[in-house]
Amino acid sequence: MSTGAGVTFVGNATVLLRLGVFTLLTDPAFGAAGSRVHLGYGAWTRRLKDPAMAYRQMPALDLVLLSHLHGDHFDRAARQTLPPDLPIVTTPQAQRRLRRRGRAVTGLPTWDAREWRRDGQLLRVTALPGRHGPGFADRLLPDVMGSLIDWEVDGQRRLRLYVTGDTLYRPGLGEIRDRCGEIDAMLIHLGGTRLLGLLLTMDGRQGADLTGLIRPRLTLPIHYDDYAVMKSPLGDFLDECRDRSLTGVRALERGETVSLTPASGRAH
Repeated sequence: MSTGAGVTFVGNATVLLRLGVFTLLTDPAFGAAGSRVHLGYGAWTRRLKDPAMAYRQMPALDLVLLSHLHGDHFDRAARQTLPPDLPIVTTPQAQRRLRRRGRAVTGLPTWDAREWRRDGQLLRVTALPGRHGPGFADRLLPDVMGSLIDWEVDGQRRLRLYVTGDTLYRPGLGEIRDRCGEIDAMLIHLGGTRLLGLLLTMDGRQGADLTGLIRPRLTLPIHYDDYAVMKSPLGDFLDECRDRSLTGVRALERGETVSLTPASGRAH
């Protein structure tokens, strides 16, 4: 029985999570470099880098975690290859749209959770707050959620992982740590995405703000250079974290797998 935890960076916001007996995929986007995705209201962007893996190369999945329904998070290639009966956990807004397309989908309102149990292990996904755009612009964009993933073995917590989703920084996100406790690891969506001059995802400065606010043991940046609308390179975030003496920040290469199991091997 598997009791290890690891993350493989596929590209953009797509990661493969192996948590003991559970296997999850986040924000599936498998389009090749050069492919275009629709962002709504007539806006398009072009993919700049190939994903490290195709869906057919992945192990059997238990579920897909979809932060929101945008073309760079659930693209045409993913829609064509993911089986309709593969469970998807996402926002209630995305649930309504995906069910009309015949998908097996669960929509979680903010702070609601869903649990799965197998072989003495528990996986819990809790929907966390997120805001994709500034002010009124947020109402024009898809609802977005962060996710808290708790993994337990024989009643003992082994990992608490925060996946930010495409949220902008705001001090109110400190409620996540207040309500959920210490965070072991964070997958942070960056890129400084801009459309019509508006910042729609965290840039390096905002990403460092959130890292300092949440204070995870390990921070893994993703979603920062796959599409042409991303204007803040990874180096912006790494420089900001270094200047603020934020520890536990680690860059991921596409295709790289990193252990998420605490070095001590102890439950928290």
